Amino acid sequence: MLQIRHSEERGAANHGWLNSHHSFSFGSYHDPKHMGFGPLLVINEDRVTPGQGFGTHGHRDMEIISYVLDGALEHKDSMGTGSVLHYGDVQRMSAGSGVRHSEFNHSQTDGLHFLQIWIQPNVTGIAPSYEEKHFAPESKLGKLRLVASSDGRQGSVLIHQDASIYASIMKEGDVLEHALDEGRTAYVHLIRGSLVVNGTPLKTGDALKLTQEAKVSFTQAEAAELLLFDLPY
Repeated sequence: MLQIRHSEERGAANHGWLNSHHSFSFGSYHDPKHMGFGPLLVINEDRVTPGQGFGTHGHRDMEIISYVLDGALEHKDSMGTGSVLHYGDVQRMSAGSGVRHSEFNHSQTDGLHFLQIWIQPNVTGIAPSYEEKHFAPESKLGKLRLVASSDGRQGSVLIHQDASIYASIMKEGDVLEHALDEGRTAYVHLIRGSLVVNGTPLKTGDALKLTQEAKVSFTQAEAAELLLFDLPY
């Protein structure tokens, strides 16, 4: 079964310094039909003006993943971690028993564009931890590059959930396929470009939920960049 989520149907919040689009219910945006998809609870597409950001705040028992699309994301947390991430960088913070952090646009002149992803963990109360890795665009060209997984295989960041996240950059003529094991679902978020997934055309910002499907097929790409979430049903 396929269910498309059009980009323009997402929740929107413009705070001046932050322009955000919510794929699932978040903050003041509430839609009972879009409360998450399995353990995938949040995909926020955030654009932050120069020098602005999210002040120090707390989280518990959540896997928080940042996927930088453009600009420089500055991160600081109560574990003593501090870093600046750029395009191709993936950051994972396991909030566990509790952590406080801040996220800012490191640049005073250029905008920041990134995806903030929350996944519900399958363990609670663990010690908080942090990890970041760089995935060069070349590693994603014409292939599904694993960027997050439950065991950190293939150089991916480790998340505390039976889920796998793949990233890909596809050009015209590329064709990809991902098999889904029994009891698995998939969620595709198209970051930019256009693409056909299991016969369904997607444009920038669109997403597709796939349940009771044997595979995910990607065709007719035009300057496409995407994330694929392989999730427990």
